[in-house]
Amino acid sequence: MTRDSLLIRTIRAAAVSAVFAALATACSVSPSEPTAPTTSTSGSTSPASTPGRMDVTAPGIDLRLSDVTARLNASGTGEVTMTIRNDGSVPEHLDMIAAPGGSRATLQGGSAVDGSMTSAGILLQPGSTTTFGGHGPHVLFQDVHGTTAIHTLPLTLEFGVAGLVHVQAVVTTQSTTLP
Repeated sequence: MTRDSLLIRTIRAAAVSAVFAALATACSVSPSEPTAPTTSTSGSTSPASTPGRMDVTAPGIDLRLSDVTARLNASGTGEVTMTIRNDGSVPEHLDMIAAPGGSRATLQGGSAVDGSMTSAGILLQPGSTTTFGGHGPHVLFQDVHGTTAIHTLPLTLEFGVAGLVHVQAVVTTQSTTLP
């Protein structure tokens, strides 16, 4: 093995280790990192104290999640509705949503340009507001478990620019299964 290939392998191993370390710490961010996104709930320091709301800000990133609601039937099947405002300076994409127990949502894009499904996920243009549910894009779950005693569901949203965002969805019950 040449010295250059050994150096490349060492750099790759260090990069993979750094990614796993970031995931293991739930993407917590040190205040000394000015470019890393920060999350807060509107007027609160704890995501659990304001279920259904989350703000994510960093240079170029300004996302406002509101009215995050999981409408689930008794078997844990249903949809997540929410509104996302992108006041950032760059387009954002919602790539994935996960719930406890490894449940992952199926994302379906809306018919308008903003909220449409692209190869990178659901498009959220700068200066736009996208409403999930109704005529907009959809987030569908099957067999979700992990609702808390205060009727919230911890969700992890993965954005292309902002990265991982943790939010508590307010859980409501629905009587029928969505298509």
